[in-house]
Amino acid sequence: SHTWFWNLIQNDFKTGNIDFEGCMRLLEKMQIPFDEDHLKHIFKKTIDKHTGDIISMDDFKAIYRALVHRPEFEELFKAYSSDGKILPESQLLKFLVKEQFQTEANETTALEIIMKYEPIDEVRTKRMMSFEGFVRYMNSDECSIFKSQHRTIYQDMNQPLCDYFISSSHNTYLIADQLMGPSHLWGYTSALLKGCRCLEIDCWDGHNNEPIVYHGHTLTSRIPFRSVIRVIDKYAFMSSVYPLVLSLENHCSPKQQEVMADCLKTILGDKLLSAPIGGEVDMTRLPSPEALKFKVLIKNKKVGTLEQSLLRMEEDCHGETEELSETDSEDRDSDDTLPLQQTRSPAKRKGERRSSLLPQKKPKVRKTKIALALSDLVVYTKSQKFVSFEHSLQHQQCYENNSIGESYARKLVKISAKEFIAHTTRFITRIYPKGTRMSSSNYNPQEFWNVGCQMVALNFQTPGTQMELQDGKFLDNGGCGYVLKPEFLRDRNTKFTPRNVGGYSKPMSLSIRLISGHQLPPSSISKTNKADPMVQIEIYGVPEDQARKKSSVIKSNALCPKWNETFSFNIQVPELAMIRFCVEDEVSLVNNEFLGQYTLPVMSLNTGYRKIPLISKEGIRLESASLFAHVWFY
Repeated sequence: SHTWFWNLIQNDFKTGNIDFEGCMRLLEKMQIPFDEDHLKHIFKKTIDKHTGDIISMDDFKAIYRALVHRPEFEELFKAYSSDGKILPESQLLKFLVKEQFQTEANETTALEIIMKYEPIDEVRTKRMMSFEGFVRYMNSDECSIFKSQHRTIYQDMNQPLCDYFISSSHNTYLIADQLMGPSHLWGYTSALLKGCRCLEIDCWDGHNNEPIVYHGHTLTSRIPFRSVIRVIDKYAFMSSVYPLVLSLENHCSPKQQEVMADCLKTILGDKLLSAPIGGEVDMTRLPSPEALKFKVLIKNKKVGTLEQSLLRMEEDCHGETEELSETDSEDRDSDDTLPLQQTRSPAKRKGERRSSLLPQKKPKVRKTKIALALSDLVVYTKSQKFVSFEHSLQHQQCYENNSIGESYARKLVKISAKEFIAHTTRFITRIYPKGTRMSSSNYNPQEFWNVGCQMVALNFQTPGTQMELQDGKFLDNGGCGYVLKPEFLRDRNTKFTPRNVGGYSKPMSLSIRLISGHQLPPSSISKTNKADPMVQIEIYGVPEDQARKKSSVIKSNALCPKWNETFSFNIQVPELAMIRFCVEDEVSLVNNEFLGQYTLPVMSLNTGYRKIPLISKEGIRLESASLFAHVWFY
């Protein structure tokens, strides 16, 4: 291995010794991820032994080893290598079966790993693995805590749409807060690239008969509807082939609704689903994501039934509108915009506010005019006002969906979870953040996934635990934006409720030994590469599964903190549970600073010695930072 290393680096030392820049370039060339602060620290320690800012080949080897040859890997390697230098194929296989619990592994599996990760030719040709190869394997995605099978689409995609959790975004056009923030096409692009499958578009009348998108009655900037649809057309299926739903929050006049319909047809072309698949309307069940691949579905209010639209397809109904009457018994959490400038005078506004506290005698009837041209584009996702679970059971069609505001939905979870679940086994239900969340804060999506809500819409532009749960949940099933719900949330006769899991529990005993961290982001208050890291491990799921455990704090070490602490969890409903690893820097006894986190479904956990990647507050993968743990469950 000695000669392999020299051959690799000698070219860079041809002209003499190298400096810090050269050192960084060489590590990049060798594809070794490093954090600049940590590397600087190791580099300084190396040159402290002599003067000057440059290092020799021997110095570089020391730096490389300090960064790459982690003692926790060495320990494992030596446990299986008889001479501590080489791991024969048979011993690697033993490691895979015994330590990584890969019971189905065989000689071929071991050989594939050697071929893929062993950098030294003469070792590789002997079907063996050096410590260099072992380190590369341990750092690879194959050793990630996230199951590699779940990185691909492995679930049945032929069930009706309402059987899936669907990645959904709220006010997708905002990239800051709800009141003043810029509306931006980037909001749509980034959500689509993240695999989001339900986007919200808030449409208003604009000048020159061009509808615009923005957060009504507020000062957010405006984007032409046409531009939004162009961006969607370009990015719709880049991250996922499965159907994309455009949820229209429609405030346009019939005239501009026609322009919208026209935009959708001309820009999206064949991607736009404007008639039932196969020309048939199956009234009893929604089509599957598989059947709707590469299709864009429009979610909007609709006039009349699907059959009537089909009959109309023969005629040209340009310029025709119909009135839709809706009773607003209580516009709970109204998904409409914030009432900032709805009334002229402050006095009138005060009066109104007072009257709204009185019990409302008579429900107001709202009449909305809908252009038939737009109405007819709505096929399987017709927005239907939610009245009650009972009303839906009696009157609602499978292609009608409800949107329920988070506060009202939370009440329903509390008082009628059983009916809520019966409802979501039949109908697509969208939950959205309440209008008072001016700063675009989010709610915890877990409580609504627990009752089977398909579209739990979050503000994708707002970082935080809620969005981390969302991102973690939809890592599953190849990141395609559709995750099949557990059987007990799909079965129409289910007795499951989150507070009474009864016979639906499949208890899992999970044990996690947190071994170490590597190249964690230094604390923002550290002048060098230091932090006082601690790790919190949290379980999100049904109420009785919620748990949080904390590791101890390792003082002044972000480069290679060692914990060696074991945490055990008993999880009743693993199919709904998420696990979150959060690394924090203890700044003071009362204040912790977030350093990085990783969240994934409990069912996607890999067993054995695993690397836990870390993601920044903004949702960006920290290339060189990770935790190392041993995971075991039965």
